[in-house]
Amino acid sequence: MNKNYYAIIMAGGIGSRFWPISRTSHPKQFIDILGTGKTLIQNTYERFLKICPKENIYVVTNEIYTDLVKTQLPDMTDAQILTEPVMRNTAPCVAYGCYKIESLNPDAVIVVAPSDHLILNEAGFIESIEASLKTAEEHKCLVTLGIMPSRPDTGYGYIQYNEEVIDDKFHKVKTFTEKPTLEIAKTFIQSGDFLWNAGIFIWSAKAIVSAFDKYLPDMHEIFAEARSVYNSDNEKLHVHNAYQRCTNISIDYGIMEKADNVYVLPSEFGWSDLGTWASVYQLVEKDYVGNAVIPAEKVIMYDSSNCMVNVPDDKLVILKGLHDYIVVESNNTLLICPKEDEQNVKQVVADVKQKFGTKYI
Repeated sequence: MNKNYYAIIMAGGIGSRFWPISRTSHPKQFIDILGTGKTLIQNTYERFLKICPKENIYVVTNEIYTDLVKTQLPDMTDAQILTEPVMRNTAPCVAYGCYKIESLNPDAVIVVAPSDHLILNEAGFIESIEASLKTAEEHKCLVTLGIMPSRPDTGYGYIQYNEEVIDDKFHKVKTFTEKPTLEIAKTFIQSGDFLWNAGIFIWSAKAIVSAFDKYLPDMHEIFAEARSVYNSDNEKLHVHNAYQRCTNISIDYGIMEKADNVYVLPSEFGWSDLGTWASVYQLVEKDYVGNAVIPAEKVIMYDSSNCMVNVPDDKLVILKGLHDYIVVESNNTLLICPKEDEQNVKQVVADVKQKFGTKYI
């Protein structure tokens, strides 16, 4: 196993679309949302154990989730759990992890990935990551994985590539596009040169530090000046103070959309970002009328079809006459919502917070 290979798992999100199961104190990445026996972050960590040494895996998360990470990933040392005092989007998260690793090993090659995605074909994923690590190291470029689209989905960002290729299969990125309308998504699929943006990045430590210096110089200065305190007792206090100066910006917008050395690897490994209950519904087992129930021990359904139900296993739940609904109970909260309206759950969470405070959030 290559000792220069590192992984950064981004685990600071709240996952509000999965409320009330995912909540601020215990978000989506720390939940066994598919009923597999392992949480999403545990599955992510175990995948990266097959790519790089376990001491080279880092988790960047909000400070309030430190104990959750320690509990679910007991093999990780305190030095491998990097905490953020506030949410500042993905650019500061990536910078913190990459600059810390660069200070330890200037020859490091790093994969950065979300903690809460599903990968069905693990062997295909590992093959794509290892090929990307090799290309990123040899060509000093920034690599991202693009998923071959199976439908005109409006819930994903898209990556367009051109004909320029390195290492036979890595295409030069032409444009990044945020979540499109359905009509635009259809034209993307028809054109044949668009991929879903999986939010998985691969680069050498030197290449990403150089990119921050060029495209986000203020953020580069913040994390470069911390080199003297990385891996010391002063690291946490210094970085937490530094975060207050960081711009709230994504790595996509801050660097990937601006850099001229970005390449994408078209990939197929059974990927889902598990961003909504609809995406979970597509993946889990359903009965003969399309109902998906997790767990199913005490749920009885009459004249109901195509529903996504997730309720505590000690609750007896009777549903009658529901079609195409989401029914979720957790944290003393019950949500019943048409599947077609699930994108509005974020607004529901905001309304609940405004009316009742953070008790149910």
